Amino acid sequence: MKKSYLFRWSGLCGLICCALLFLSACDSSANAPDATPTPERVNGFGTAANHSHALLAFSSGSLVLATHFGLFHSTNEGKSWQMVAAGPHQPMEDLMTFSLTASTLNPQRIYVLTQRVYNNPKGTLGLYTSTDQGQSWRLALTTSELGDMYFAAAGNESPDEVYVYLTHRGPDALKVSKDGGQHFSTVGTLPLGNLQGLYALPGAPGQLLIYGNDGIARSSDGGQHWETVAGVSGAVFSVASAGPGQPIYASGDAGITRSTDGGKTFNQVYSQSSYNSLSVPATQPQTIYGKLGSGVYRSTDGGQSWQPLPQLKKSLESVVADPGNADQVYLAANYPTEVYHYNAQSSAWTSLTPKP
Repeated sequence: MKKSYLFRWSGLCGLICCALLFLSACDSSANAPDATPTPERVNGFGTAANHSHALLAFSSGSLVLATHFGLFHSTNEGKSWQMVAAGPHQPMEDLMTFSLTASTLNPQRIYVLTQRVYNNPKGTLGLYTSTDQGQSWRLALTTSELGDMYFAAAGNESPDEVYVYLTHRGPDALKVSKDGGQHFSTVGTLPLGNLQGLYALPGAPGQLLIYGNDGIARSSDGGQHWETVAGVSGAVFSVASAGPGQPIYASGDAGITRSTDGGKTFNQVYSQSSYNSLSVPATQPQTIYGKLGSGVYRSTDGGQSWQPLPQLKKSLESVVADPGNADQVYLAANYPTEVYHYNAQSSAWTSLTPKP
């Protein structure tokens, strides 16, 4: 596979639609209608204009899908879905949902961010949280109290710990809450600008990685102090691992790099291509799924070689490894929102998209 920079474009809506940076694509408030339009629904996720922003999969069989128009939940591996938020008379009404994150200490605890879709939304902009794996939600903190948030990431010291990265705040943009998002404080000065994400190492309280346009930095004290990480050059777009003590993989300008010392150093394992997101199943740390805008790839040797999965010819957004089976992966697509499940044994995708 030749070196590809498609991830810059394929991940654009994912990056744009994470906060105010999606002014033209996802934050439509500048030209938004005052009332919710009612175009024809094409499937159970809504109209052809709907698109996904984030997907979570749990070992319980639950799936949580954040979209531009509605937040959806499944308790049976996607066989059926229910809109649980952002719909009429629901929490987050008239808001889009993005940046889903779940605690590795308690998978029942999930956080999600919101942005407006219409000029006068009925819901309140802010950070929302769930304590039942996404079936019900409550507002934790409003945007007016803290500022516009670009992404959220669950911490690793307690299920009530969550980090948020604010837009246009420079080296003081990263905040942390210890009480489920009700109150936030500023962590230490960031050594990197334009962050794309934060990865809290599972089973290693206080050990964090931040990554973005300037590489990776590491903290061992919950973000109070940071050091840039050696072995990574250029931008980094995704970081993933199977769990505590397992290799950590990063994808970016340098290709695929891997750390076996808890993120202190990274070494390149693949230079032919990069992926705008990675996902590693908890049951097999050498298996990695990578996504470009129109294709999903799989490695079974720790990122040293990659094979394409059957192409769906869709605009792809989120790829999430099945937590209980390394041969299976979930995929969310856009325009309209659709969800698929892949099984390596059959080498086929199965649609999990509900009918209208």
